[in-house]
Amino acid sequence: MPGTSDFLAKKNVSVNFESRWGAGRVKDRWFRLRIDGYSAQPAGFFARHSTPSQHFMPSSKPPRNRHSDSPKAHHVQAADAGTTIAAFLRRCLEPLSWAAATKLAQSRRVMIDGNICTDAARRLKGGEVVKILETAAPAPPKPEDVGIVYLDDAVVVVDKPSGLTTTRHHEELSWPARKRQLQPTLDEMLPGVIARTLAHSGRRSGKGAKKGQSPRVGPVKAVHRIDRETSGLLVFARSVPAGRILAEQFRLHTTHRRYIAICIGRITARTLRSQLVRDRGDGRRGSTEGDQGKEAITHVQPLEHIGKAYTLVECRLETGRTHQIRIHLSEERSPICGERVYSAPRGRRIRDDSGARRVMLHAAELGFVHPVSGEEMRFTSPVPDDFKRLLARLRDEHDRRGPDMETGRRKR
Repeated sequence: MPGTSDFLAKKNVSVNFESRWGAGRVKDRWFRLRIDGYSAQPAGFFARHSTPSQHFMPSSKPPRNRHSDSPKAHHVQAADAGTTIAAFLRRCLEPLSWAAATKLAQSRRVMIDGNICTDAARRLKGGEVVKILETAAPAPPKPEDVGIVYLDDAVVVVDKPSGLTTTRHHEELSWPARKRQLQPTLDEMLPGVIARTLAHSGRRSGKGAKKGQSPRVGPVKAVHRIDRETSGLLVFARSVPAGRILAEQFRLHTTHRRYIAICIGRITARTLRSQLVRDRGDGRRGSTEGDQGKEAITHVQPLEHIGKAYTLVECRLETGRTHQIRIHLSEERSPICGERVYSAPRGRRIRDDSGARRVMLHAAELGFVHPVSGEEMRFTSPVPDDFKRLLARLRDEHDRRGPDMETGRRKR
């Protein structure tokens, strides 16, 4: 390559050659050369067509490591069903050692269908979406993050932080304890939280603990649940009779549940009614026409309009179907900020520029009749800090931009 050595001598740099035919066979083979932001073409091409100075041009893109984490979604095909996460990662990030694949999963950088998975031995299902995060996801909430709002021998009302699953999926109940303990659920945490609360308060458990011993707390029973990313109030039964009575109240829709959310767009007061089915045709839950599915009713009331881009709303549930609020607001073209599962109703994805890291939904009020005393119980919970920060930032951005803003876009 005439003239290239003189050019390199002037630059006074060392050069590393990468050949797809292996080291030591660079001549007349394709290689890549990067020198202080400069890129080069094959040696044979240099020698045959022009002078070297024409080919050392500033590179607009920095060198990319093919082993670097990519936010690109990897869809699990039918042929990959049953493959472990570690094996799937090695296939997507080839070449990758088994140890590196296991470490990648355990470092909270692998997400499956929006949920962090730290078990490298978990087997994938066809249709699942695997994402590899650039940075580790936040650690799950700890028992000390769970707030006890009310406690007696029959019920316990808790304030659940975002990122904590209410109860374990039925498929996971047969998992060995080692895997279940990777990320415990709220109902698994609660006995220990209750025991510590009783110990600190000097009270004893219903079955009684001798003086100087830790209170003995039995398992709790979930009578309703909220999504993992949703924060707010939940009630658990501490006895079988109490669980039956509370479950009946939720079945008859006599409980009071009020949620607060930040949604995209400008939505007005309305009552949303639909028939929800498990599969609306694309594998997602959604509304359908006719008598199929279960009736879902959500009363929506705007609390604050942040320009035309966002709305702070309260949602009161008359029924309590899975993902009911998220589905209803998305189908009204006003999905909750941070929504990923239902962000494309009827195939048209709605742009979310809020920067929310989770679904901004909070269970702010909960009311029921006490299963033993018959007393009307009503509890409230303030929105968490991440909710407050996002709301303050959206207000501030709207104030700085002024009123000439369309939904999520600047006016041209």
